[in-house]
Amino acid sequence: MVTPVVDHPKTRAWIQSLKNLFDEVDDYLEETYGHLYPLHPARPARGETANKTQDGLFNVGARFTPGYGSKKGRGYILEIDMVTLADVPEETIERIEDDVVRYVSSRLPEVFPHRDLEVTRDGPVFKIHGDLSLGHL
Repeated sequence: MVTPVVDHPKTRAWIQSLKNLFDEVDDYLEETYGHLYPLHPARPARGETANKTQDGLFNVGARFTPGYGSKKGRGYILEIDMVTLADVPEETIERIEDDVVRYVSSRLPEVFPHRDLEVTRDGPVFKIHGDLSLGHL
């Protein structure tokens, strides 16, 4: 997850809202796909840690990018990692990515109301972009 550069209450609120959204996404992925592949041997099972990014098959988050050289500009690049040693077919990875994009896109208006945010492909990655201002928190 992204660590705020500026320790401002609105920045912390933004980051926490994003973290909560990705915790929801993690739960969805674990329930939908978590049984398909074995965990990496060093990875704790789902629910064994206090942070969903540290256990289970999935680690879902985002990192801020200023968008230099991007057609979409600044935003948050979605990061979806499966923590397994198993060979995961490209079709499965694409299906999971599509599910994450649909899920995040459907929740953005509720999590960040009064903003124009969207998730689209930006080159080889998916990015949340649009109104990233802190004025509406």
